[in-house]
Amino acid sequence: MSKRTRTSKVEKWIKEGRGSGIGADYKPWLNIQDVSSLGRSTRLKGIKTKRQHEFLSDLERNYFYLIEYSDFVIDIREQFPLLPLEETIVIADELGLKHPTDPKTNEPVVMTTDFLLTVEKGNGLVELARTIKMKDELLKQRVIEKFEIERVYWERRQIDWGIVTELEIPKEMARNISYIHDYYDIQKYEAFQNVNRQHIEDLAMALLQRILCESKSIRVGKISLTVFPKKWFLYKNPYVII
Repeated sequence: MSKRTRTSKVEKWIKEGRGSGIGADYKPWLNIQDVSSLGRSTRLKGIKTKRQHEFLSDLERNYFYLIEYSDFVIDIREQFPLLPLEETIVIADELGLKHPTDPKTNEPVVMTTDFLLTVEKGNGLVELARTIKMKDELLKQRVIEKFEIERVYWERRQIDWGIVTELEIPKEMARNISYIHDYYDIQKYEAFQNVNRQHIEDLAMALLQRILCESKSIRVGKISLTVFPKKWFLYKNPYVII
């Protein structure tokens, strides 16, 4: 592939709006059909953004459930591109590192950060960049080299960047949120469309009281509900989550 062809592909995706927009208008740089993932790729409709999200692994999906649950996260942009491409190429050169390339063509590719979050921390909105990776992957030299390019990119924009591993993502919490995620607005289901909203809220509170007073799981013997406060994952580790 020539440099002109490579540039044309990047320009084509930019013209399509990939990597731009906020909220419902954001378009991820990568869609699940664009890459081969070692994990299970997933698409989910976001509650906060009202759009379809693209996740390349179970770990990314589980992290998404946590930030959907947080009142502090305002917007979620996944597969965010580190553009312009020339900038990360220069950073890699300055660091004496090899820039990521397409294995088939050996041409430089646009790097991405798994999540760019807009967060309200009490003194206005800030953006946080978060990369999701299994802890064992952090033992690989090449993985760390790529992360160093990514870290410098965000540092130059004065945006906080950090790594999140499976150790910082409570699996039970993510699983519990996944069970209720599709039922966030229960009135979109036909059986509840004619039910008064106040009645639904009263039923929800009654169910919550039963859950908190019972020692049994919601599905006895199958699922153990773990109740975490929403702020649990916000300040546990300065390098992860938000």
